[in-house]
Amino acid sequence: MTALLMALSCNSSAQNTAEPAEAVSLTMPEVKAPAGSSLADKATLTKAEADAYAAELAQVWKAAVKEQGQSQFEEKALHIGQHTMRIWWATYGTKPAGGRSLYISLHGGGGAAPSVNDQQWENQKQLYKPAEGVYLAPRAITNTWDLHFVPEADAFYEAIIRYAVSAWDVNPNRVYIMGYSAGGDGVWRLGPRMADHWAAASMMAGHPGDVRLESLRNTPFMIWCGALDAAYDRNKECADRIAQMDKLQADDPEGYIHEGHIVEGKEHWMDLVDAAAVPWMAAHTRNPYPSKVVWVQGDVMKPAFYWLGVDASAAKKGDMLVASVKDNTVTIEKSDYSRITVYLNDELVNPDRPVKVVYGEKVLFEGTLTRSPETMLQTLNARGDLSYIFPARVEVSL
Repeated sequence: MTALLMALSCNSSAQNTAEPAEAVSLTMPEVKAPAGSSLADKATLTKAEADAYAAELAQVWKAAVKEQGQSQFEEKALHIGQHTMRIWWATYGTKPAGGRSLYISLHGGGGAAPSVNDQQWENQKQLYKPAEGVYLAPRAITNTWDLHFVPEADAFYEAIIRYAVSAWDVNPNRVYIMGYSAGGDGVWRLGPRMADHWAAASMMAGHPGDVRLESLRNTPFMIWCGALDAAYDRNKECADRIAQMDKLQADDPEGYIHEGHIVEGKEHWMDLVDAAAVPWMAAHTRNPYPSKVVWVQGDVMKPAFYWLGVDASAAKKGDMLVASVKDNTVTIEKSDYSRITVYLNDELVNPDRPVKVVYGEKVLFEGTLTRSPETMLQTLNARGDLSYIFPARVEVSL
C-alpha cells in the first residue's frame, strides 16, 4: 500500500474532465405529477392521502432517475457538465428488508499525476468490505489537491445516491461516506456540507483545513489518524478536531455522536485498524427529520439542509442557522439569514393543529398548515431525495 503514502503537495494541473460529445449531463430529473393520480389536483391532503401520494411520486421519480442514468452507470462513467466521474462498485451480503446500504469510498492521492490518482483509486476499490451493502469507489473528477470536494463534485455524489436508491434498492437513510488520505480530506469537507445525506461518515488520515464541524450535529462522525502522521500536522490537526467534537457533544449531549482515534505507532498508513469504521457506521441510520438542526454553510452554498431552506444566492461561507422543533413550535435559535423556509411534515409537527414559528420573543408564523400535493412534487424535484418530500412549508422573515 505504498501508494497511499504519496505526498499530497504535487502541482499537476491535469484533469479527468473529457466528456464525449454524445453524453447527456446527469442532472437531477424533474418529474411531473403521476398521470391519472386522483390526489395530484386536490387542494389539501389528509395524512393518509399524503403518504399515498408520496408513494406515487416515488414510483414515478425512481423510474425517471433509472431511465436517465442507466446507460452511464452501465458504462461506469458519469457525465455532468464538462466533468466525467468513473465509478466502480461491488455488492456484499444479503439485501435487508428495508433496502441495501451504500458506502461511497474516496481514494487517496490529491495534487498528483493522473496515473497516481488512478492507482489510488485501484487501491480504494479493495480497501474495505462491508458485511452488507454496495461499496462504491468513485474516481475523482480532477487531479487537484482538492480533487474530491471541488464544488462540481457534489452533484456527482447526489447523482450516485439517486441512482442507487432507484435502481439498486438502496435505503436513502443508509448512505455512508468514507475516505483515506486525500479521500479523508474530502470527508472532512463533504461530511458537514452534505450532512443531511449521510447516515454516518468516517475520515481516515486526512487534513481538515479550515472546515467547521457544527453541521455534523445529526451525523455520526469518526476520525482516524496515525499518531506519527506528522505531514502537514495531520496528527495534531486531527487531535484538535477530536477535541472540538468532544466539546460540541458536551454542550449538546443529544447530538454529535463521534469517535476519535489517534493510532499509536502508526504513520500515514494505519494497517487497516481503521476498517473498524465500517461496522461502526453500519450501526447508524440517518434521521432526516431531527428535532434540532445546526447548519453552517461550507465552500458550496446549499439552498436546503434537512427541513430548512434559504436563498443560496444570498448565502456566504460561515453563515449559520440553528432551529429546533417541539410541540408544534419551530424555534429559530440563531440565524444569519433574513428569510428562512421551514419545510414540515407529520414527522415534525401535526399540521392539523396550529403550528408556530418563533424567533426570540417574536412570533413569525402561527396557523394550521395545508398538506399540498404541489408542495410535495416541488420539494421532491428540488431535493432529489425521497425522504425530503415535504407536504407543507412556511416562509418567514426575521
